[in-house]
Amino acid sequence: MQHPTPEPEIFRPVSHSRTTLTELMIPSYANFGGKIHGGILLSLMDKVAYACAAKHAGNYCVTVTVDGVNFLQPVEVGELVSLLASVNYVGRTSLLVGIKVIAENVKSGTVKHTNTSYFTMVAKGEDDKPTKVPGLTLETPEDARRFIEALQRKEIKARSEQEFKEITTNLELRQNMPRLVGQRCQLGFEL
Repeated sequence: MQHPTPEPEIFRPVSHSRTTLTELMIPSYANFGGKIHGGILLSLMDKVAYACAAKHAGNYCVTVTVDGVNFLQPVEVGELVSLLASVNYVGRTSLLVGIKVIAENVKSGTVKHTNTSYFTMVAKGEDDKPTKVPGLTLETPEDARRFIEALQRKEIKARSEQEFKEITTNLELRQNMPRLVGQRCQLGFEL
């Protein structure tokens, strides 16, 4: 009996799916403080993460988690915002897309780094189930550094989630009440 020959593993280079999305920040994107809403930036990050992941996977992709959304500097109305996305890591069905956001004041020419974030995406097949993604060809030492960093981030996140689950599952309220001393809270109930 002959065994079917396994299909060769497909790999795509990081450059294949590297994506940049640039958009002008208009007044309707501003919050009451006159700065661009964080939600607008998150929406743009989700779009560029999808585009990048879908290009690599060759399939529809969905956002599973968003890590490290740090708003480093405000974005102003009139600035051009560019979101630079690349696949930093691939698993069997998942991809980690790293996103760097920069804002450019076109009048002064100043450019500032405003956000960095990491989106975990999962590829979906025609049956709407997770489907295998191509491997990743690391083209530069920077690509390799990002892949290793993603592995470390994944390991740290798994340990942290497990530790937090254990703490919250076994949290004894009476024992932990002293932790509230000196905090900006008051009790509206009696134990």
